[in-house]
Amino acid sequence: MVTKVPPRPAPARRALRVLLASGLAATSLVVVPGTARAEDDKSGGTTLTVAVSQSIDSLSPFLAQKLTSTSIHRLAYEYLTNYDPKDARTVPGLATAWTPSPDKLTWTYTIRGDSLWSDGTQATAEDAAWTFNKMMTDPNAATANGSFTANFEKVTAPDPQTLVIKLKKPQATMTALDVPIVPKHVWEKVGDFSKFNNDQQFPIVGNGPFVITDYKVDQYIRLKPNRKFWRGAPKFDELVFKYYKDGDAAVAALQKGEVSFVPNLTPAQADALKTQKDIKVNDAPGRRFFALATNPGARARDGKAFGNGHKALLDPAVRKALFLAVDRATLVDKVFQGHAVEGEGYIPPRFGSYFWKPDGDQERRYDPEEAARVLDAAGYRKNGEGKRVGKDGKALDFRILCHATDPNDKAVGKYLQEWWGELGVGLKVECLDSVSDPWVKGDYDLAFDGWSVNPDPDYVLSIHTCGALPATPKDSGATDNFICDQEFDGLYAQQAVEYDAAKRADLVKRMQSRLYDTGYMNVMAYPNALEAYRTDQIASITTMPEAAGNLWGQDGYWSWWSAVPAASASGGSESGGSSTGVIVGIGAAVVVVVGLGVVLGLRRRSTADDRE
Repeated sequence: MVTKVPPRPAPARRALRVLLASGLAATSLVVVPGTARAEDDKSGGTTLTVAVSQSIDSLSPFLAQKLTSTSIHRLAYEYLTNYDPKDARTVPGLATAWTPSPDKLTWTYTIRGDSLWSDGTQATAEDAAWTFNKMMTDPNAATANGSFTANFEKVTAPDPQTLVIKLKKPQATMTALDVPIVPKHVWEKVGDFSKFNNDQQFPIVGNGPFVITDYKVDQYIRLKPNRKFWRGAPKFDELVFKYYKDGDAAVAALQKGEVSFVPNLTPAQADALKTQKDIKVNDAPGRRFFALATNPGARARDGKAFGNGHKALLDPAVRKALFLAVDRATLVDKVFQGHAVEGEGYIPPRFGSYFWKPDGDQERRYDPEEAARVLDAAGYRKNGEGKRVGKDGKALDFRILCHATDPNDKAVGKYLQEWWGELGVGLKVECLDSVSDPWVKGDYDLAFDGWSVNPDPDYVLSIHTCGALPATPKDSGATDNFICDQEFDGLYAQQAVEYDAAKRADLVKRMQSRLYDTGYMNVMAYPNALEAYRTDQIASITTMPEAAGNLWGQDGYWSWWSAVPAASASGGSESGGSSTGVIVGIGAAVVVVVGLGVVLGLRRRSTADDRE
């Protein structure tokens, strides 16, 4: 599920998944003179260490889709706009202001004059124009975020502080373009964008609050404060994301003080940590959904089918019966132990204006007897052994992709085996370290899926459009689950050009209704953000939203940028002791956001834990 933790190297899945093709570093960037590599830096100071369970799919902003990767890019690069940590409204980022023409087809952005790349070069409108133009002209550069520029007609930079974007038709996401802006003078040296993972030479030039200084696959990624950052440098001397394949090992490291922050806790882990000294658990409404995805018949835009998905799942009756045999209430109670909300629509209830729920006859409540009647009526009757068999004589025996590192997948899988087994349907739970390969190849029947949703839902909706399919079976696409439905596409096209907030919200709800009716996605739960941190490592940190929000996977860089070392808050030297920990003290420091008098905006993913 992509909720999980999302995988995705170029092809990866969701927790996302959105499956992109894996990249190999073919070209190397320029090393900034005078900057030491992380392992060569022997200076002391405070270190904020975050335990992560998801691999980096790519350090290229043009390829990355996993939550861990996109979260790191939010720290290393500025976007045109950002989101207020208090209420997620649009606030300035690299752009300080933006103005649409009367017909909304031309948008002019004023680029700030105080943003410097970490190598000392001034960031300008030309960098933004180059980033967008590269995505518009090179399909490989559009792998991760191409949906944002698909409607762009022309992008220019008439002067260093002015960016002009002309559209083919109105576009509702113009104040929510979640695209990392990269330095032209560095990236124009890259050759093949499909293979360049940006992970060979460090430090990596960026203009965000942190600079990436070192990386080892499935071990760690190190970042240092960007002392030139226009909003002010972070207060910790180093930020480290350390990889733990096993969740229990990460929790043990937290208890020992080897890391200070651990996200994605299980309810049992959270309950155990609540009694621990110097550890605080954050339990808040999440921005993710936990879903069951059904293979709709993997295919490419050229019409060619591929993969080995079970053909019975192309029958709407089979999908309906399977979903009628899923007890969401039990999953919330037994698997998530109450730290979740029962799933309904595609957008979590945290996003009130877009939240949708079925009502009346449309809702598919848990009803195993009705599920059996649906299968009987569709011709899938039980044989002498109690197995459901189709008219072709093939048994309804399915496989489901499961993340080996996610205990929720395994636990839910056992319930599905029990419920569907009583229905006469077999289920094999295939737990893998990486579900990306079989997912992108279409070699699955069902899969646990999940995405982190942004204030603007455009991105997580776009991954279910026909245009997100791979061009050919050999290519990668931005699709999550190979869904291609003309009615859904028509609604997506309408919401994309609708500037009236209420009308757009209605269209988004209709899209969710259509997705629900097709039965290709069964949202089972909206898990809470369960995370913990050491209070002896961090004095304060900002959650998003501030009132009751998450720290990991925010729509912005607020948590790590705002974190104050405990030593600093207590009067000690901020660069004094070596604090291997991380982050958070729930809701303490309030981030002061400048320029709040700006146009309100909507926006897209975090990508999604990004899908995991």
